[in-house]
Amino acid sequence: MSRLNYGRHLPAFILLFLAKKCAHGSKLLNKMKESMPYIKADGPAIYRALHELEKSEMIEACWDTTNPGAARKCYTITNKGLEQLKEFKNDIEERKRNFEHFLSEFDRLDLKE
Repeated sequence: MSRLNYGRHLPAFILLFLAKKCAHGSKLLNKMKESMPYIKADGPAIYRALHELEKSEMIEACWDTTNPGAARKCYTITNKGLEQLKEFKNDIEERKRNFEHFLSEFDRLDLKE
C-alpha cells in the first residue's frame, strides 16, 4: 500500500504557528515537533512549504540580523494568509467529521484477526 501524503496540511500548520508568532524555518520545525508528536515533516519540507506560501503572498519574509551569526529569514503571516488559515480550518473540520464516520463504521465491522 502506498504511503499517505503526511505533508498535505503542512501549510495549514505553518500558518497556524505563524499566526501566533513570527519565526524562522528551523524554529517552526522545532515548535511543530514539540507540539505535534506525529508530524512527519522535515526541514526541506518546511522550507518548500514556506517558499510556496511566500510565493502565494500568504506570508512575508525579512532578514533577521539582530542575533550574532548568519542572518536568518523570519516569516510573518499576511492578511491573505489569515484568510487561508480560516479556509484550512473549515476543510480540516470537514475531514475530521469524515474520519470520525470512518472510525465509527470501522468499529462496527466484524473483522477476524
